[in-house]
Amino acid sequence: MVKETTFYDVLGVKPGCTQEDLKKAYRKLALKYHPDKNPNEGEKFKQISQAYEVLSNPEKKRIYDQGGEQALKEGGGGGNVFSSPMDIFDMFFGGGFGGRGRRRERKGQDVIHHLSVSLEELYKGTVRKLALQKNVICDKCEGIGGKKGSVEQCTTCHGSGMQVQIQQLGPGMLQHLQSICPDCKGQGDRINPRDRCKQCGGRKTIRDRKILEVHVDPGMVHNQRIVFAGEGDQEPDYEPGDIMIVLEEKEHEIFKRSRHDLIMRMQLELVEALCGFQKVIRTLDGRDLVITSYPGSVVKHGDLKCILNEGMPIYKDPFTHGRLIIQFVVNFPKSTDPSVISTLEQCLPPREEVIIPEGAEDCSLMDLDPDQEVKRREQRQAYEEDEGGSSGVQCATN
Repeated sequence: MVKETTFYDVLGVKPGCTQEDLKKAYRKLALKYHPDKNPNEGEKFKQISQAYEVLSNPEKKRIYDQGGEQALKEGGGGGNVFSSPMDIFDMFFGGGFGGRGRRRERKGQDVIHHLSVSLEELYKGTVRKLALQKNVICDKCEGIGGKKGSVEQCTTCHGSGMQVQIQQLGPGMLQHLQSICPDCKGQGDRINPRDRCKQCGGRKTIRDRKILEVHVDPGMVHNQRIVFAGEGDQEPDYEPGDIMIVLEEKEHEIFKRSRHDLIMRMQLELVEALCGFQKVIRTLDGRDLVITSYPGSVVKHGDLKCILNEGMPIYKDPFTHGRLIIQFVVNFPKSTDPSVISTLEQCLPPREEVIIPEGAEDCSLMDLDPDQEVKRREQRQAYEEDEGGSSGVQCATN
């Protein structure tokens, strides 16, 4: 005795009907009320699909017969226990309605590989060959896993690949637990060991070696992805996933990239900063650039200058480049020969005259190492914490 017959009534069948009766009823009604044929009957089509989904599944049917639709919802954790009506239709008919291809192929997982590239390769572009191992459908059994006709539906999970357990949590409360079927390992079917394919051992796929040519175009950036659509692992009844190559830019000893610009530091001696210089810069594509600072121009420590159109090429516009930015670092001498001081003073702007007040005290300048200063500060802070607090000013108490 079933608790309610709503789903049976929707399909126009009796509670004791066979699975073949269910299929015939669903096929007839689904074709009649499909949205492509009757756009105004979307709700009816949804009811038909939900009714068939429940009654065609032995475990869901048992729960529905015992407790009705409310028991299904409680057993499913209170969420939506129904699939998309279109998904049910596509699985049943194996394709779209009226040849329009509505069926959405299940897609395998994408495979991600990281490829380390130099800044020179990102500047000029390159082609790299990558050898990969992937699963391909066994050509001997054509992905069946054994002889034709040897594949049988798993009797444990009834072809679903999942094992369902119902636990009673309390009055009117059921918990619906799903796990991968241990007998068929989630495949939904089983093959007798003696009938299994000798090449794949019943796994339906074999390992194959694939060589990919990865074209790294000029101007590509760190973490950019190059996609090989449909080159991922193959699996029966699944659309192959993609292989994604993720570029990883290696650090360069001279240049640092900032979007389309290249940044470099250039060391100058003091005489070069004051009196002019010529320097040669080797570019990422092997060209030599000569830069000149003419006598009379002074380059200060930390100055920034740039060369237009000598930075990174723009992706998909390789004839346009960013800037090459140069930061100058002036190296000052640690000491000066006293014998040349007077000559040096004649070449430089005069000092500002300083009047020393009467009674002023002479002091000595000491070298200060910023790193040592940080360590001293950390040691002092740790000592004060061990002593129970900082050495701040405390209020006097009477």
